[in-house]
Amino acid sequence: MEEKLLKDHPVERLEDDEGIDVIDLFIVLAKRKGLIAGLTLGAAVVTAVISLLMTPVYRAETTILPPQTNSSQAAQVLGQLGAAPGLLGIAPPSKSTGDLYMELVKSRTVLDHMVDRFGLMDLYKAETREGAIKLLTNRVTTGNNIKSGILTVSVEDTDPVRASSMANALVEELKLFNKGLSVTEAAQRRLFFEEQLKDAKDTLLQSEEAMKAFQEKSGIVKIDAQANAMIQGTSSLRAQIAAKEVEFRVLRTYSTEHNPDVLRIKEELKGMHDQLSRLESKGDGGDVIVHTGDIPKASTEYLSRVRDLKFSETLYELLLGQYQTAKLDEAREASVIQVLEKAVPPENRIKPKRRSMVILASFMALFASILAAFFLEYKENISKDPEHREKVAILRKYLAL
Repeated sequence: MEEKLLKDHPVERLEDDEGIDVIDLFIVLAKRKGLIAGLTLGAAVVTAVISLLMTPVYRAETTILPPQTNSSQAAQVLGQLGAAPGLLGIAPPSKSTGDLYMELVKSRTVLDHMVDRFGLMDLYKAETREGAIKLLTNRVTTGNNIKSGILTVSVEDTDPVRASSMANALVEELKLFNKGLSVTEAAQRRLFFEEQLKDAKDTLLQSEEAMKAFQEKSGIVKIDAQANAMIQGTSSLRAQIAAKEVEFRVLRTYSTEHNPDVLRIKEELKGMHDQLSRLESKGDGGDVIVHTGDIPKASTEYLSRVRDLKFSETLYELLLGQYQTAKLDEAREASVIQVLEKAVPPENRIKPKRRSMVILASFMALFASILAAFFLEYKENISKDPEHREKVAILRKYLAL
């Protein structure tokens, strides 16, 4: 009865001089309701079947806390730039520690070890190692909570147990990789002072042996208090200069000429050299301490031996102190990645999201079927219009030429 009514009263046009009539739209939808319902229901059923056939994917997640670093290096960089960033109205780019470690998780070295550890070339059926690494990269997700500083590392896999194992293994590989990275600033200082301390120790032993041999040969075992004070002062100052020069060479390995610390040490060295020159030159009699040139010639060799020994002792003590400080700094700056929560096999899958897939497919099919209904109605109306039929015939004639 309804179909007969629609045939007796066809929708001639969807648009007239007054615009689109809403009733005409509903008439078209009612007329094609079978098509709309069929396409929508069919898409929902097909999508549901496909989602059931898809392999479920699980995501395992672990959380870590990266090592906290100080801001000394950043301060040095800003100090070298001086007022340039502020004058230019720009700020130097910065990257948080969390961002750095998130990049390290997806570094080639870490992922390359994961490929060997889990046999991912066979598992992913990858023809090349590069292909296996790329597939693994797509399955690894990292996150950085800026407020708390907690980092998340998650891995997706079709096996929940393997997903958790790979997430935990990624953190282990990250620890190993981080341990083998380039030495820190403190480690560089420690290594440099360690070499200098070894040389200073050898020099001290040589000075002690030379002093002992001279005393046994000459029989001189003691000097007067004034000469001893002069030797102590000059030797200590020379040792301080040598230690400061070592510190300056270490600083220059990672700083520029405009670094405030470099400029400060330069001024300190200049003042210490001036003071040493005054002590070692002949005085005019006004100084409290006797200058080197006023010491009797008979004691010159002995004083030279004593001065070398005092210098070696003081230099060794200064370098030893700096070496111990560098070791403490290195231990304090040691990068320790703390695992807050290990990954466990997930119980719920993350893919496929069957409900979302069915709903999305149904809406898309509904929209497409409505468009199809209006297109069919438009086509039907055109076929009943003689003028349109004539235009279609002309179009076909030209297309056939």
